[in-house]
Amino acid sequence: MSHEDPYAWLEDVEGEQQLDWVRARNSEQAATLAGTPEFAAMKARTLGILDSEEKIPDVSKIGDFYYNFWRDAEHERGLWRRTTLASYRTAEPAWETVLDLDALNEAEGENWVWHGASVLRGDEEYRLAIIDLSRGGADADVSREFDLQTMSFVEGGFFRPESKGGTSWIDADTLFVFTDFGEGTMTPSGYPRIAKRWHRGTPLEAAETVYEGAEQDMYIAAYHDSTPGFERDIVSRSIAFYNSELYLLGAGGELTRIDVPNSAEPDIKREWLTVELREEWTPADVTYPAGALLAIRLEEFLAGSRDLQVLYTPTETSSLASATWTRSHLVLNILEDVKNRLEVLTPTAHGTFERSAFVGAAQVGTVAVGAVDSRLSDAVWLYATDFLSPTTLSIAEIGSAPEPLKSMPVFFDAAGLVAEQHFVTSDDGTRVPYFLIHREDLAFDGTAPTLLYGYGGFEISLTPTYSGVLGSAWLEQGGVYALANIRGGGEYGPRWHQLALKENRHRAYEDMAAVAKDLVERGITASAHLGVQGGSNGGLLTGNMLTQYPDLFGAVVIQVPLLDMKRYSHLLAGASWMAEYGDPDDPAQWEYIQHFSPYHLFDADADYPPVLFTTSTRDDRVHPGHARKMAAQMIAAGKNVTYYENIEGGHGGAATNGQQAHMQTLAYRFLSERLI
Repeated sequence: MSHEDPYAWLEDVEGEQQLDWVRARNSEQAATLAGTPEFAAMKARTLGILDSEEKIPDVSKIGDFYYNFWRDAEHERGLWRRTTLASYRTAEPAWETVLDLDALNEAEGENWVWHGASVLRGDEEYRLAIIDLSRGGADADVSREFDLQTMSFVEGGFFRPESKGGTSWIDADTLFVFTDFGEGTMTPSGYPRIAKRWHRGTPLEAAETVYEGAEQDMYIAAYHDSTPGFERDIVSRSIAFYNSELYLLGAGGELTRIDVPNSAEPDIKREWLTVELREEWTPADVTYPAGALLAIRLEEFLAGSRDLQVLYTPTETSSLASATWTRSHLVLNILEDVKNRLEVLTPTAHGTFERSAFVGAAQVGTVAVGAVDSRLSDAVWLYATDFLSPTTLSIAEIGSAPEPLKSMPVFFDAAGLVAEQHFVTSDDGTRVPYFLIHREDLAFDGTAPTLLYGYGGFEISLTPTYSGVLGSAWLEQGGVYALANIRGGGEYGPRWHQLALKENRHRAYEDMAAVAKDLVERGITASAHLGVQGGSNGGLLTGNMLTQYPDLFGAVVIQVPLLDMKRYSHLLAGASWMAEYGDPDDPAQWEYIQHFSPYHLFDADADYPPVLFTTSTRDDRVHPGHARKMAAQMIAAGKNVTYYENIEGGHGGAATNGQQAHMQTLAYRFLSERLI
């Protein structure tokens, strides 16, 4: 297309003409789709799953209480509530409401969406909290001080005006704050460039600067570690994705850099420094591979020692999914061909680590570990899930068998369904895994409606999880589901991610196409019955499936997507992703970026399968202009386009369970009507 973009006007997010265009599109095919009895029935069932009072209430331990944020049919915006562990162990815990967001919205005439809370730790009262609230679900939010004893906002307390950013408690009268302080204090990505120390009773503009990043940095933040006996202040400088620096902040304001590669992920816990490598590193005479996890006592490292212990080394088929500290142990969660296994490492008095198995961990499906209170306890939360078995939550003391606490209810009939893992060879000979869920009695005659899902970016791994909505809206209706573990993700560690960066982005799309072709070659489905779905970076993926491989699919779902890769770095948070995709303003990099920019690959004379675009007006991370402009371009060329833009929702696309149910039902009914 020409250098003049005829749809650039749609980038004005909240302009009246632009919103008129949105409302007109929403009233077309999406409204027709939503007007059927089948849609109403599926949405009602989906909303029932999202609102179910039998879901697992995830909790965070703060002092003697276990806090949970909860939405259901009676509490659309949600409740922040708490209980005790003894009560949580029962079938019907006694919950005490701390903050009712629906009541708050009614009282204040707002549409607040919960963004979380941080509680002052280190005192015995656990009284003070900072609550973050977003208008309509945007990334930008406000921070307000809250009293957990009176269960009310503190009059005249700390208040951070609406901006991307955050705070961290130092003590009862002091915060670190990183936010919009005025002109020149935000990065090109729209994130804080300056971190300050803010004292109670003083205006925000009087807060003292502790660190100021460079103009082109991505995100600056400061945090306080309140671990008893190891209290310290930390400054984080994110220059770009996979490029950051970590500093210890001294009492006099002096900065001591943790001198590891910028691509590495350092973590400080008690006396230990761990370093997870994204690239090979030779700090002294020893070379450590990318994907390795290293450890050393922090004091020794700062004194110049580089006598690092290797806690984990990746293989061709395994990677480190996470490393979770408890009070006295480190739990490694390892992915082996996209299946989890756990190991426990225990520091000894000699400064080494003893290795042992995690007692009672599930041996199948996906396992996730979280510390209950890493400052004071060796207990962990243990989540176990797979495609066909409801998620379970247990609590475990390291070395003892887990105690089951909660289980997700059965939301769909899984009888006769099987889950398998397959591997396919991509264009360049790389072996790519994917999961497949289908009925045991599948005919393998190429007629099964099949949904292929993928992401392939930012070193994010996709693993089997139980989804009541997927099960009820798709699997139970006879649909087949495939989850692709393509390059760009983190399933095989940093190398898997790096294989699809920038000029190699095409590999992720070749992997996805290879999975699609394999589904057809196995006789599971045919192109006319095969749909593909993805959101955000996954929306860029499905946008490329639409424009580069239109013959492979019968329908395409593109959610909160990036699509105009010429403009992406100038739209909202887009500048922060140039480490992933490249800089389109550099002619040499645009030379390869243009080959995976769906907005520019679109050919008005080509045939394309029906496509559904969904986005959110309040998405201040991935600009809704991507979806708007692509849809407008395709509609003008007479293509089969369904478009829906939720006015609320942020990057998640929905601010309430009702909105989420509508968005999910749109996708599944769109696919059902076009693939069956």
